[in-house]
Amino acid sequence: MENGRANTKSAVSRVTCTAPVNIAVIKYWGKRDEQLILPINPSLSVTLSQDQLCARTTVAASVDFKKDCIWLNGQEQSIDTPRLQKCLGEIRRLARKRKHEKEGASDLLGCCVHICSENNFPTAAGLASSAAGYACLVQSLARLFNVDGDVSHIARQGSGSACRSMYGGFVEWIMGEMEDGSDSVAKQVAPADHWPELRVLIVAACMVVLWNGSWVRWKTGRTV
Repeated sequence: MENGRANTKSAVSRVTCTAPVNIAVIKYWGKRDEQLILPINPSLSVTLSQDQLCARTTVAASVDFKKDCIWLNGQEQSIDTPRLQKCLGEIRRLARKRKHEKEGASDLLGCCVHICSENNFPTAAGLASSAAGYACLVQSLARLFNVDGDVSHIARQGSGSACRSMYGGFVEWIMGEMEDGSDSVAKQVAPADHWPELRVLIVAACMVVLWNGSWVRWKTGRTV
């Protein structure tokens, strides 16, 4: 995860971040809670280099913006999807809490946001574009609203495996036991240089967009 800095010199405050693709080595097979996206088992992934594959997201806030908006790869998308709203709502909730605890912590809570996200690899082609995208979105929002600490539990609510794209190297998505999902987070278990001989080969055999998301395929293919 690479972070940008908030630009507050003009009437628009903005942050740009990038996030990597992660490939599961041990997959998670289904959820014990669909709303909070809590897995039925822990999982492990390897984070790919951002030199080749990454998502890049710029989030801007301004009192002049009339509503929240999002563009993906240059095309405006609906901001009203439940998972997007969860991420936006949770970041704003934490920002309000921080502002209450520390006066002047954030002066952007009354502003709408504009989000521009793009991938340098095919979207919806089985390369975990949603994981990189939501990780990038959540990190950008956290920096814009000055939310400190681990936010992988928020990224998880956008796309389960997004929590693993918050870190480099080898990353575990901890299953957790709490009903509210507060302990279902990601943590790095080994750095990127742990297995220096490892190589990943990606071949785009077809550019057709997958008609159903991975969460649908995992639900129908759930095993025990």
